Amino acid sequence: MQQSQIGASLMSSNVGSGLFIGLAGSGAAGGIAVGGFEWNASWVLVALGWIFVPVYIAAGVVTMPEYLRKRFGGQRIRIYMSVLSLILYILTKISTDIFSGALFIRVSLGWDLYLSTVVLIAVTAVYTIAGGLTAVIYTDALQTVIIVIGAFVLMFIAFDKVGWYEGLVEQYEKAVPNITVPNTTCHLPRTDAFHMFRDPVTGDLPWPGLIFGLTVLATWAWCTDQVIVQRSLSAKNMSHAKGGSVLGGYLKILPMFFIVWPGMISRALFPDEVGCVDPKECEQICDASVGCSNIAYPKLVVELMPAGMRGLMIAVLMAALMSSLTSIFNSSSTLFTMDIWQRMRPHASERELMVVGRVFILVMTVLSILWIPIIQSANSGQLFDYVQSITSYLAPPITALFIMAIFWKRVNEQGAFWGLMVGLAVGVVRMVMEFVYGTPSCGQEDTRPALLKDVHYLYFALILLGVSALVITVISLCTPPIEDKHLVRLTWWTRHSKEPRVELYDPWAKAHEGTQDESGSRDPSESPSQEEPPATSPCWKKAAMWLCGLSGQAEVKLSVEEKQALEKKLTNIEEEPLWRNVCNINALILLTVNVFLWGFFA
Repeated sequence: MQQSQIGASLMSSNVGSGLFIGLAGSGAAGGIAVGGFEWNASWVLVALGWIFVPVYIAAGVVTMPEYLRKRFGGQRIRIYMSVLSLILYILTKISTDIFSGALFIRVSLGWDLYLSTVVLIAVTAVYTIAGGLTAVIYTDALQTVIIVIGAFVLMFIAFDKVGWYEGLVEQYEKAVPNITVPNTTCHLPRTDAFHMFRDPVTGDLPWPGLIFGLTVLATWAWCTDQVIVQRSLSAKNMSHAKGGSVLGGYLKILPMFFIVWPGMISRALFPDEVGCVDPKECEQICDASVGCSNIAYPKLVVELMPAGMRGLMIAVLMAALMSSLTSIFNSSSTLFTMDIWQRMRPHASERELMVVGRVFILVMTVLSILWIPIIQSANSGQLFDYVQSITSYLAPPITALFIMAIFWKRVNEQGAFWGLMVGLAVGVVRMVMEFVYGTPSCGQEDTRPALLKDVHYLYFALILLGVSALVITVISLCTPPIEDKHLVRLTWWTRHSKEPRVELYDPWAKAHEGTQDESGSRDPSESPSQEEPPATSPCWKKAAMWLCGLSGQAEVKLSVEEKQALEKKLTNIEEEPLWRNVCNINALILLTVNVFLWGFFA
């Protein structure tokens, strides 16, 4: 894929309806600081293109667990990573996107929440199940244009309504609902709502956490997550991967302006609904007693836009939802079939893997829908805070492992595995406590343990990163190192090596290769009957095969020389000097603009 398609896909895959609902809601509740989550992405996207992707391409991997298997050997880390990634997809991606999309339809059209969910899933499934990554990337490129144009139209309408930036500052400070909870201040807008950097102790998003803790979460999301990295790995060459990262970084600057600020405008214009604090009143407005800031963006669409433009915005949100879901569905299907199913069934055929992948998408969707009621009441009703907090409990050990695996050759399998296990145990304890104690509504006494109410989740991410890194270091130093011959083109320092790599011993991979060799030596006359559909297949069978992505054409067999030539081409990270310099200059310009914006709104 070209850099324009990759950059647009990086943006569109991340900016789903969950981000529109969640980011605008957090902006309505707390101000512009939440926009730092988007601006931080520019830095991490540069790290993706210049540090992580070169190592992944040189290693010749398709999935992130596959990289860890090549780097450390064995299967337990790869299986753990696949399972954890799928759990995170359900808890923080699929369920939140479905919920936010259904919430938008409910507010704008008045449909039942779960009826909206069914409609969304049905529409998305049409090209998710029948398509693949290429179809997703091409639709992403178009949908990104739709998303940005539609959101900017609403932004200008909203700013005109409120009196532009000066009017927003004035009205937001006065955005107090008529019904409040006596003897409390939770109905008042934050006095630091228009500042990015906030108090490191009392701030809702403390500035050390926003800069350092957030980078931990962003590194996981942008540099180690299969959904995102898969886009960069599809680049035509290394320069296109870097160019896509730079374009994605520029696009990630925009949500502050067309999502966060409109969310604040929504509270300024509709304080009784968006800024409600009384539990009973909130329950009537949005079925959530802890707050209704999640309805900020759809409320703005319904109240401000004329009928035709309202249809445009519905199309924008649906495009964002389908883009995000299709990306996650395709990536999660790849993880499950390649890293889990093939371990259980090494003899599985191509057709079986395709069918299993589609069925697994259905299972993930059902589980995500069942999780929606919990999302409605989590983190004071702020969807974006819920996503980031869950990520901070589970992702930091993965971030620590990938960074150390790429930059420190001494890290071995034992250290990596136990670092992940200890980090998981610590993170799960905090996450379980979060769900058990819940978030107190306005006026309720906060009786949560100090670990919950005094340690911000961004600070906890830093602590968890440090704990995981310490365990990885100690155990790695106490156990034998991995020989250099196994690390060729698997670390930053060996990415350009031309030496042959000796793969670490993997019994499952060897057994799978033996199966493939055995199947390859079968009588060719037997193959069509097992792998190809008969020419006279009934229509219903052809339709079912199309739905599962099976064309019925025989798989092309490559010779050993052709396979070696293809592998050499796919793992090449060399760049033309001209385009390397162009990418470097553009990255510097991007980071300069980013620093200016941080400083201007600090």
